[in-house]
Amino acid sequence: MSDFITVLRETCPTPVLDATKWKRIAGDPHTVSLVAYVSKDESKIMGTWICTPGKYEVNYEKWEFCHFLDGYCIITPEGEEPVHLKAGDVFVIEPGLKGTWEVVETVRKYFVFA
Repeated sequence: MSDFITVLRETCPTPVLDATKWKRIAGDPHTVSLVAYVSKDESKIMGTWICTPGKYEVNYEKWEFCHFLDGYCIITPEGEEPVHLKAGDVFVIEPGLKGTWEVVETVRKYFVFA
């Protein structure tokens, strides 16, 4: 096996329930995190995230890549217009984003934090 390539084909991540540090501000959202990879220095993680409808207050400290597989949400950065995201969308969130993340329809996404 290569020290430079990690194949995730056979990973079986343990589901972690409601692990998000975000503050719930509306509804009763619940999350499932399936972390499939953590770098040796723990600075990068990737996996799958599932969230039921509700709204969180968010404050991003790290860069995140997202690929929505299912669902619909609205991310509203403080002082800016809402961004509507749906299944099939691929996007990046920069560190420093503050605002809200509202899950309208249950979301399932791949994510990478770095």
